[in-house]
Amino acid sequence: MLSKSSKKNRKIKNIKKNKTIFSNLEIVTLSVYLLGGDSSYIDTEDIAVKVNELAPGRFSWRKYPDQINIDNVRKRLSDAKNPQKGGYIIGSFNEGWILTANGLGMCKKRMKELKGTNVSRPPIDQKQLRWQQREKTRMLSTAAFEKITLNNENEITIQEAEAFFRLDEYIVGKAREKKLNRYINSFTDDPKMGELVKKLAKKVRQNER
Repeated sequence: MLSKSSKKNRKIKNIKKNKTIFSNLEIVTLSVYLLGGDSSYIDTEDIAVKVNELAPGRFSWRKYPDQINIDNVRKRLSDAKNPQKGGYIIGSFNEGWILTANGLGMCKKRMKELKGTNVSRPPIDQKQLRWQQREKTRMLSTAAFEKITLNNENEITIQEAEAFFRLDEYIVGKAREKKLNRYINSFTDDPKMGELVKKLAKKVRQNER
C-alpha cells in the first residue's frame, strides 16, 4: 500500500498534468461543467475557485501565487464564449455562465483526462428535474414529434419546430439561443429525445440566418 506522503505526491503530480494537457479555455469550461453549468448559470467567482482547484496557480497573481487573479479567469471565460474559439459557454459576468452544446460535448469527451481532483458534480435540483419531466411529456405530444414517429421529418414546418421549444416570434436573439441551449443540454443524453432535440434546434437556427 502507498503511504500518505506517496498518495499526496501522486495527487500533486496528477494535478500538474491538468496544467499541461488542458488549455486555459478548457479549464474554465470544465469548471463550469463540474459546478453544474449544463443546466444552470454559474457565478464567475465560483468558477475562479474551481479552476484553481483543477490547475493550482495557473490563474494566480505572479507576485502573489496563493491568490487567484479574477481578471485572468474573466479573460478565459470571454475566450470560451467566443464562437471562433469553440463557443463553449454563453452568459455574462453579471448573470453567470452556462454551457452550450459544444461546451457540454467537449467536457464529456475530456472529463476522463482530469487527474488528481474531485470530478463529482452537484445533483440536478428538483426544480430542474420537474421541468425536464414536464417538458418531455409536452414534447412527446407535439406535432413535430408525431411527424418524426411517422417518418415524416421533412414535413416538419419551422412553426412546428419552434413550438417544440416553446418559441414564438417575440423570443429572439440571445433569449432564443438561451432557450434552445437549455433544451439541448437538458435532453442531450435522453435516448428518446436527444437526437430529435438537436435536429429541431438546428432547423430553428438555420431559419434565422
